[in-house]
Amino acid sequence: MSDTATLLTRRAQLLGPNMTTFYDDPVHIVRGEGTWLWDADGNRFLDCYNNVPHVGHAHPKVVQAITDQAATLNTHTRYLHEGILDYGERLTATMGNDLDTMIMVCTGSEANDIALRMGRAVTGKTGIICTDNTYHGNTDLVSHLSAKKTPIGGAVDWVRKVPSPDAIEPLGGSHEAQAQAFADEIQTAINALEADGHGFGTLILCPFFANEGFPDLPKGFLDPTVDVVRRAGGIIIADEVQPGFGRTGRNFWGHERIGLVPDIVTMGKPMGNGHPVAAVVTRPEIMAEFRNRFGYFNTFGGNPVSAAAAMAVLDVLEEEQLVENARDTGDYALGLLGQLDHPMIADVRGAGLFLGVEFARDGNTEAAADFCAKLVDDMRHRGVLLHSVGRHYHGIKIRPPMCFDCAQADFLVETLDDALKALPV
Repeated sequence: MSDTATLLTRRAQLLGPNMTTFYDDPVHIVRGEGTWLWDADGNRFLDCYNNVPHVGHAHPKVVQAITDQAATLNTHTRYLHEGILDYGERLTATMGNDLDTMIMVCTGSEANDIALRMGRAVTGKTGIICTDNTYHGNTDLVSHLSAKKTPIGGAVDWVRKVPSPDAIEPLGGSHEAQAQAFADEIQTAINALEADGHGFGTLILCPFFANEGFPDLPKGFLDPTVDVVRRAGGIIIADEVQPGFGRTGRNFWGHERIGLVPDIVTMGKPMGNGHPVAAVVTRPEIMAEFRNRFGYFNTFGGNPVSAAAAMAVLDVLEEEQLVENARDTGDYALGLLGQLDHPMIADVRGAGLFLGVEFARDGNTEAAADFCAKLVDDMRHRGVLLHSVGRHYHGIKIRPPMCFDCAQADFLVETLDDALKALPV
């Protein structure tokens, strides 16, 4: 039997206090395969949360690619190597609009840090706009965008946070008015940055608004926002760490799904199926300006093993038709979720294998946070791993590996139905 208390004590001593864990009874995971995880006591869990093992835990093709390359060569990009070039050509071929140059790094945080510096290099302005319920990473620069923690020294005045789109309480008072209302908030933030002398340089957003609760937004929703940003001479970054690589089922990228043409695209976690690899893709003139203004080099970014892992992920997505699987299984799972009957369910939504259920108590989403936390923990004890999402953590996020199938969707929804019926309202 695993000794959870001992592990928690060792974590606190070695990794520092306040190291977060999921669930009231943390899970001691020792093995994964496909969509399944096993703990130290042999209990099996259906993983409906982790987007890092994008094509499945311990996928043999990715493991083999990493093993073969590590046994052959691993070095950095100041030596010539074909692997990073082959990968870059294949990755950028999934995008249009002259997005055909790439920097490979190790984490999504690094990718977003570089993207923001690209924006500053091109525009010469330091002002950044993001939403007020977002997360884009944890470098010093990127941490100033976080909605949950205020950096030491307080909020910086060169970042402006605008209200995020919402499914239950749309900006502007209606779903029809929300797109223009969001653009108006962007314009107000631009005006403030210009008035304060920082100037407006960059808008960064997740095109699926994942951390914001992924409201169901129509294609073209961001058109008014793009008009505002372009008039101001700004740069748009699409953070694809969560919706990218086919997660939403009908498009390979979240920005395609919403009809956005970004200047810079960032990606991370799913790119290497758990191997630490991430990237920034942009247009040649933006890359050139960044390279001229910053002497950037990353020892581990784009190493041959990382390139091999990332290439194997693209192979598996194509060979196993996992984007199509995300579409079909996601549609099936969303239909099942829509049949759930519970007085606190306020909305069921999602795309592909990125789904969620939003809760409210008497119309109040904030009041549902405690119920949602209990539900997540209850599902853990029933063998399904989920997590919460939304401004008040009042919804559940369902984001399994892309090999998730219809039988597993049945198990997920049946288990969720049982948990909802068992929990007091």
